[in-house]
Amino acid sequence: MYRRQRHLAAGLGAAALTLTLTATAATPAPATTAAERYGWGAPLPAGSDEFDYGSATDPAVPDRAKWRLAGGDVDACWPGHSGNGRRCDANTRVVGGVLRMTGEADGDSGWLASQYGQKYGRWEARVRSRATAPDNGRAYHPLLILWPDSNQHPEDGEYDYLENGAPGEDCAEAFLHYPHPEDVPVQQEFARKCGVDLSQWHNVAIEWTPDHLRGFLDGEEWFRFSGGANADRDCIQCAPSMHQTIQLDNFHGDGLQSAVYEVDWARVYALPDDESVR
Repeated sequence: MYRRQRHLAAGLGAAALTLTLTATAATPAPATTAAERYGWGAPLPAGSDEFDYGSATDPAVPDRAKWRLAGGDVDACWPGHSGNGRRCDANTRVVGGVLRMTGEADGDSGWLASQYGQKYGRWEARVRSRATAPDNGRAYHPLLILWPDSNQHPEDGEYDYLENGAPGEDCAEAFLHYPHPEDVPVQQEFARKCGVDLSQWHNVAIEWTPDHLRGFLDGEEWFRFSGGANADRDCIQCAPSMHQTIQLDNFHGDGLQSAVYEVDWARVYALPDDESVR
């Protein structure tokens, strides 16, 4: 391209060539994070983690000032999703600047919950996932969730802004749960975007305001929900304070297809004051 422009401009003088090259160089690359594209500002240190610690030879426990560990302590475990397998701290480690969760064939897998909660805000994480064994129909589910600080579900809602039925799928899915009483059927909205290879790195984000829930993939909006209150549920954005969880969930018990779920970074942003009070 440089040589072609130089040839065309040869008879026009150095000024024309300089203008051509300057215009070409000034074209910005498209933003791939929602934070960059929409100007969310600096992430909140208390709720964000770049995972810039640990190594392949010396994996690190996630920063305990920022995260709650599976089982409640280092090397501890507790029951997995719906009692399937176990969530074990040892299955979540920071390895060479990446958080890595491993799901084992025996049903043991990773889980992590942020210590930082807020009502309204923005969350974004760079993630990828892949199976590490042949498909046997018993795959792990990689998730990014905003979970109620109260632990009261479904009464206080749940925002699964990435939830897939298998690692590395080609469609991203989300399940946004309305706050609703336990004695009514599940109340939720569903979003799906295909053509997304989740075995590769992607930036996944959610924005939660007094007006709406909005989801982003690589800086592009892919869902938006608002309102929806009825006799069985509150409005979809009417949950109380939430915090980030990162989960590799077991829906099958044992005999699973082993998998890896990786997070390059996880960031939290506050809403501007004029948005958070509307």
